[in-house]
Amino acid sequence: MVSASTLLKKFANVNHSVIDSYEFTQNVNGEDILKINLHPYKTYANRCPVCGCRCKVYDRSKCTRMWRALDCGGVIIELYSPTCRVDCPEHGVKTASVPWAFHDSGFTKDFDMMATFLAMNINRSVTAEFLRCDWHTVMRCISRARAYIEPDLKKRYAGLVNIGIDETSYRKGHSYVTVVVNHDTNTVVWCAPGHSTEVLSRFFEELTQEQRLNIKCVSGDGAKWIDACIEKYIPHAWRCVDSFHVVTWAMEALNELRKESWRDAYSNQKKLTLELKRGNGRPGKQDKASLKLSEAKTKATEIKNSTYTLGKAPENLTPNQIERLEMIAKTNPKLFRGYTLKEHLRMALKMSSRDEAKAELSTFFWKATHSRISVFKELAYKIRRHEEHILNTIDSKLSNARVESINNKIKLFIRKAYGFKNIQNLLDMILLGCSNILIPLPNRGGLGLKVA
Repeated sequence: MVSASTLLKKFANVNHSVIDSYEFTQNVNGEDILKINLHPYKTYANRCPVCGCRCKVYDRSKCTRMWRALDCGGVIIELYSPTCRVDCPEHGVKTASVPWAFHDSGFTKDFDMMATFLAMNINRSVTAEFLRCDWHTVMRCISRARAYIEPDLKKRYAGLVNIGIDETSYRKGHSYVTVVVNHDTNTVVWCAPGHSTEVLSRFFEELTQEQRLNIKCVSGDGAKWIDACIEKYIPHAWRCVDSFHVVTWAMEALNELRKESWRDAYSNQKKLTLELKRGNGRPGKQDKASLKLSEAKTKATEIKNSTYTLGKAPENLTPNQIERLEMIAKTNPKLFRGYTLKEHLRMALKMSSRDEAKAELSTFFWKATHSRISVFKELAYKIRRHEEHILNTIDSKLSNARVESINNKIKLFIRKAYGFKNIQNLLDMILLGCSNILIPLPNRGGLGLKVA
């Protein structure tokens, strides 16, 4: 037979404590509540919550303090215990810690861990409703859990060789988070709000001189603030601009050219419409004007709806997209020339040899600068400025795909939380979710679960 005290200690997972009494009651909503009065063992009493040392009692409270535990069978469990303040020689006067909860928390450790795991995997409304608490409470649980699971974030800096740097927005109004990823472990090693030389410099200043010297390759986009930090702190490292961003530059240039072509085609359509309205009524002339207007409308529509066609590789085009591309080649040679330049660049970036890639980039530079297309001429000079970094990427075979996948995961966290008012909560979620950390959950034999 198991005593009631032992059973309640197992249900509430309050080890190292003595249960004094308990009672069942109901709140105003008719929900059952189990109230447990307890106190910690003498060994765990009167300890500083920061360093854990036994300290002298400073004063005692006349009221008991309440902690919320995980529900058991749908029954809300509340823990009540007398509290005191202790005088720590190192940290001063602090509220004494208890073995079942973190410092300055009104919830048990199990509750904090469960709230963290649920919030990392499902949306905020379901988490808050399931745990019967406020969403801001869940966010504070995440911060406490992160600080408990990994109190020293600098351990992530050990063994850094290949890193990726990128920024991602977390709300409207140019609000960004800078993320540094370890390519070898596919985990986030550092993150901070903002994106600038000053922000990224904080990361490199936290590294030791030995850790900086161990870094061999740094991938990212062509941002100048990344270049400035690399030149200042790790000038020996290879700067790599991955193919994804280079092709993105080409796609942006091609899209600008498409918009310009559509504006010209639409302007011509309006002109023909006006001429048709002002026609002198002769049937032959009217029919010819109507035919020209119909062709102009078709041309403008095809250009307007060609975004995906121009963005896809030739081998991935559908039959309808192939027909659209052939029509563009016949009716708009300038736009088709931009498409071929984009494809030339894409194929050049797939070269496995540095020398071959360099030769293809030189050919692309000549064709783009002689194409009479201003946006591609600007793109050619931009690629020429980053040519050494692009060739470094081909040599090192380093891709920024891992960083982009982590950015997508961060976006998913933001969508599930419906945004963040406290940026520190987002940073804690990134450090927990984009790592190999296991979140400890109750009654799992000391094991935990990884965020999906």
